[in-house]
Amino acid sequence: MSTTGGRAHAVGAGVMLLLTAQIVITAPRTAQAETTPAAAGTTPAAGTPAGAASAPESYTYDPQGRRDPFVSLIGRGGAESSASAGRRVDGLQGLSTAELSVRGLMQSRGGYVAIVQGPDQKTHLVRPNDRLMDGIVKSISPQGLVILQEVNDPLSLVKQKEIRKTLPGSDEGK
Repeated sequence: MSTTGGRAHAVGAGVMLLLTAQIVITAPRTAQAETTPAAAGTTPAAGTPAGAASAPESYTYDPQGRRDPFVSLIGRGGAESSASAGRRVDGLQGLSTAELSVRGLMQSRGGYVAIVQGPDQKTHLVRPNDRLMDGIVKSISPQGLVILQEVNDPLSLVKQKEIRKTLPGSDEGK
């Protein structure tokens, strides 16, 4: 074989030789990659490099005692918040202050009782000191009811605030 001007010629056979190189870059092997079929002794498919895996590997985070940086810090509480996030308690204690709407007020034995309605259209009788999901009924008057709502903001200096719920169409707003 002789070369002239960078070309390869075959002498006598008239066949041209073409040389190619193939470069394969692979990621470092992990314990998961060692369990692939290529490492288990089976042969890879034709045209597949011996070191390449057949499916892309997924990334998993190993915390090693640290918190996961991709999980939100807001709303992370103890067992109490996880229990309330899963399933609500039935009745008045399963309703939050924002979900309540006052439907009526009545006087009973020297005090007032409020009739409230939740988002499920069920009505409940509310008396002073009754517990809600996020507060306590402080007082009931002919104008409406006052609820002490617990503030669930770790940056807030105020831990409770008063929420006034009135009858729709009452003259208090005029």
